[in-house]
Amino acid sequence: MALALWPALRSTLRHVFDRSRLEREMEVELQFHIDAYAEDLVRQGMPPTEALRRARIEFGGVEGRKEECRQSVGLRLWDEARADLRYGARVLRQNPAFTAVAVLSLALGIGANTAIYTLAREILFKPLAVPHPEQLRIFSWAQSKQGHVGPLWGNFDRAKNGETLGTPFPYPLFLEMRKSNRAFENMTAFHDLYRLTANIDGTAEALDATLVAGNFYSTLWCRVIAGRALGPDDDTLSATPVGVISDAYWAERFARSAAALGKTIRVNGVAVTIVGVNGPEFHGPKAGGSPQILLPLSLQPRVSPMGDDGSLLADNHFWWVVVLGRLKPGIGDAAAQAALEQSFRSALQATLPGKKAEDLPRFVLGDGRRGLDLSGAFEQPILVLLALAGIVLLVACANLANLLLARSAARQREMSVRLAMGAGRWRILRQVMTEALLLATLGGAAGLLAGYAGRNAIPSLFDDAWTAHAMDVRPDARVFLFALALTLVTGILFGIAPAWRATRGDVQSGLKENARTSPGRSRARLGKSLVAVQVALCAVLLVGAGLFLRTLSNLRHLDLGLSIEHLVLFQLDPPQARFAGRQRVELFQRIEDRLAEVPGVQLATLSSEALLAHSMDNSCFRPTGRVAGSPAENSTWVNHVGEKFFDAYAIRLLSGRGFEAGDRADAPRVGVVNQKLARKFFPEGAALGKTITECDRDATASPILVVGVSADAKYSDLREDVPPTLYLPYRQAEELGAVTFEVKTAATVASVAPGLRDAVRAVDSDLPLLDVRTQNQQVEAILSQERVFATLATGFGILALVLAGIGIYGVMAYTVSSRTNEIGIRLALGARAQEVLSMVLRETSVFAIAGIAAGLIAAFALTRMVTSMLYGLQATDPLTYLGAAFILFAIALVSGLIPARRAAHVDTMQALRHE
Repeated sequence: MALALWPALRSTLRHVFDRSRLEREMEVELQFHIDAYAEDLVRQGMPPTEALRRARIEFGGVEGRKEECRQSVGLRLWDEARADLRYGARVLRQNPAFTAVAVLSLALGIGANTAIYTLAREILFKPLAVPHPEQLRIFSWAQSKQGHVGPLWGNFDRAKNGETLGTPFPYPLFLEMRKSNRAFENMTAFHDLYRLTANIDGTAEALDATLVAGNFYSTLWCRVIAGRALGPDDDTLSATPVGVISDAYWAERFARSAAALGKTIRVNGVAVTIVGVNGPEFHGPKAGGSPQILLPLSLQPRVSPMGDDGSLLADNHFWWVVVLGRLKPGIGDAAAQAALEQSFRSALQATLPGKKAEDLPRFVLGDGRRGLDLSGAFEQPILVLLALAGIVLLVACANLANLLLARSAARQREMSVRLAMGAGRWRILRQVMTEALLLATLGGAAGLLAGYAGRNAIPSLFDDAWTAHAMDVRPDARVFLFALALTLVTGILFGIAPAWRATRGDVQSGLKENARTSPGRSRARLGKSLVAVQVALCAVLLVGAGLFLRTLSNLRHLDLGLSIEHLVLFQLDPPQARFAGRQRVELFQRIEDRLAEVPGVQLATLSSEALLAHSMDNSCFRPTGRVAGSPAENSTWVNHVGEKFFDAYAIRLLSGRGFEAGDRADAPRVGVVNQKLARKFFPEGAALGKTITECDRDATASPILVVGVSADAKYSDLREDVPPTLYLPYRQAEELGAVTFEVKTAATVASVAPGLRDAVRAVDSDLPLLDVRTQNQQVEAILSQERVFATLATGFGILALVLAGIGIYGVMAYTVSSRTNEIGIRLALGARAQEVLSMVLRETSVFAIAGIAAGLIAAFALTRMVTSMLYGLQATDPLTYLGAAFILFAIALVSGLIPARRAAHVDTMQALRHE
C-alpha cells in the first residue's frame, strides 16, 4: 500500500511545496519583460548591447529583481499558507461533530503509541543519567556447558547454545584487572542488596542498597546535590561507615531536610552516617533499579556477611560484583577486549588451579551505557504492545481517510466552483492537505497530552497491589519528536487519498446541482477498500485480544492443588550479622508462636519459599543407597515449612503424616514428598518409610525419612508443571534465609496487619514486615503480564471496532445516498423493501468478509510471534479465530443496517426526482 501511494505522494509534495518552481516561473517572466523592453529600444535605433544594459537598469538588474522575486515568492507562500490555515480552521469549526470524531480518534491512536514508546524508551533504551554513557562498558563472561565458575551471587542466564552467561566477578579478580588496566580510564564495581533492615529514629523499615567501590563516583561522573560523594577513603575496612542516599528517598523519608546530612541510621545493625544525596536524575547503576542508599563495598562483611568468615572481599571463588569501565578516548572495543582477555585468563588460572584452559570462562565486553541491563525479558512484551498500538493508529488513519473522502464528495461543488474561478488543481490539493495536517496536528497535540497524562498508567498495571508505584516515566525531547513524526506521517497518510480525489472531479459536472457521476462510484469503491483494510486490522487485534484473554482465563482457572483463600502473607529477613544459623530458626519459631495468638488468626505457619511467587530452591537429592545420576535425574525442589503449612494451604496428605512439634533439630530428619517426587524416586512401590539423601553429603550424614506423601501442588509458577517437591520442617534446618509467614484469617489485610506487626515487634522491634499481601494478590502479581496484555489488547480491539463501525456506517450511508435514484427506480419497478434491504446488507457483507478473511490470514502469520506468551491454547486456536470473525461480521451488519433500512424506506417519487 505504501509503495502504491509513493508516486502520488512524491508528485504532490513536489508540486505543492516546490518553492524553486515558483521562483523559476517569476524569473522567466522577469527575463521576458527585460527582453521585450530591449527589443523596443533596438527598434528605436539603440545598439543591442546598450539596449540590454538600459533594460536591466530599468528593471533594477536581474540579480536584484531575482532577490525581489524570491522575497515575493516567500510572501506569497506565507500568505497562501495563512489563508489555507484560516480557511481550514473555519471549515473544521463549521463541522464540530466531524472534527471531534477525527481529533478524538487520532488522539487515542497517537496517545497510545506515545505512551508505549515512552515506556519502551524508559525500559529498553534509556541510558544511565551520567555524562557520556556511551563510553561505559560492562564486563561479563561466558562459560561452556562443561565448565563451572564457582558460587554465584548475581545475574546469570543460559544461552541457546547451552553456555552460561553472567556478570558477577570475584572481588580480587576485579582488583587484579583494574591494576593491569591499559584500555580504560577507570573501572568500578558494585553489588545490589535488597530489603536490608534499617532503623531510623526508632522505626524499622526495609531499605534497598547498592554496595559500590570507592572510585564509583569518579568513574561514572555522577553528581551529588547535597553533601559529598563516596570516595576511595570510605572504601576501607577501617573507615567509618557512610552512605549516600537517593534524591527520592531524601524527599520521601526526610522531607528534603538539611538535617538528614550527618544523620546516623542503622542498616542491618551497622551504624551508617548519611554524607550525601544523589542527583534526582541518577537511579543507580542498574537499568530500572532505584537503590535508596549507596554504601562502600568494604561494608559487605558487616552488612551482608557471606561465606565461611562472612567476607567475600578476599574470596577468589565467589563471583558477586558487577564491573563497569569507562573507555579511554580513541580506544575501540576490539582493543579493549584483547587487552582485558589476557589479564582475565591469567588471573583465573592463578585462582582456579588445575582447570583446563578450555574449561575456563571467556571474557566478554558489553555495552554499558545502560549499566547492568536486565530488560531483555521485557523486549518482546514491549514490542508486542507497540505493534498493537500501531495497528490501532492505522485503523484510525483508515477511518479518517474515509471520513475525509465522504467530506470531499459533499464538497465537490465547492471544489468545482474554486476550479472554475481559476484555482489550480495543485492549489486545491494543498488546501485539502492543509486541512488534513491541521486535523493531524490537533490530534497529535491531544495525543501527546494524553500520552503524557497516561505515561504511568501502563507501568502501574505491572505493579504489585502491596507496593507503591515505583516507575515514574518522564517523557523527553525524543518522545516529543516521536509524537511530532507520528503526527506528520498520519496527516500525510490519511490526507493524501482525499486530497488527490478532490482534484480529480469534472468541473462542469460538479457545478450541477445534485450531480451523480461515475467518479462518485469510484470514490465509493475506494472507501469500501479502506473499510476492508480497517476490518482486516480489527481482525488482527481481536484475534490477539482473544488469545490473551483466554490465556489469562486458563491460568486463573488452573487446578493449583492447594487453596489460596483467606491467607495473609508477609516476609521477614533478619540481618545475618545479628541472627545466623540456628538463631534465625529459633527467632522464626518464637514469631510463629506469637502470630498464632493474634486475635482473628486461625493458624500461622511459614515457608522458606513463598508459593506462586517466582521463588524456588532447587537442590540435588537421591534415594538412599542409589548411585547419584545426572543432575536432572536428582533435581528436587525444596521448601522448608512449618508444621501447619499443609493445613494452611489445604494440601491433601495422601498417606502418612505431616510435620509435628517433635520434628526438631535434635530429632531424626523427616520429610514429606509430593506424588511427582514419589513416582520419580520410588517408581517400584510406596515412598512412605523410605529415606532420601542429599547428593553432596558424605555417607555419615543422616538420611531424611519420608513420613508423608502429599498431593501435587503448584510451587513457583502457574505456567510450569508441578515439580518434584520435597517439604522439610524448617525447625530441622541448619540455616535459613528470608522466610514468608502465612497467616490463615477471615479478616482483611488492613484489619489484621497491625496485630501482626505488634506480634513481630514484641519479639524484635527492629524487624520490619515486608510485602504484606494476600495469597490471592500474590497470584495476581505473577499474572501481571498476562493481565496487561489482555486489558490493553481488549481495549485496543474495542476502540478499533468502534472506528470500524463508524467507517462502515459512513461508507454505506454515502453509497445509499449516491444511489437514491437507482433505488427509486427499483422500487418503482416493483422491488420490495426487503429486497433493497438485502441488497445493501449484501454489499456490506462482501467487503466485510473480504476484510475479515484478509485479517485472519494476517493474524495467522503474526500471532506465531506470541506463541511463548500463550498458555493452554495454540496461536492458531480455531475458536478464537471464529469468535473474532463472528464479532466483526455482526458489527459490520449492525453498522450497515441503518443505511440499509433508510434505503428500504426511500420515497419512490422523491427518489425519481433526485436528479
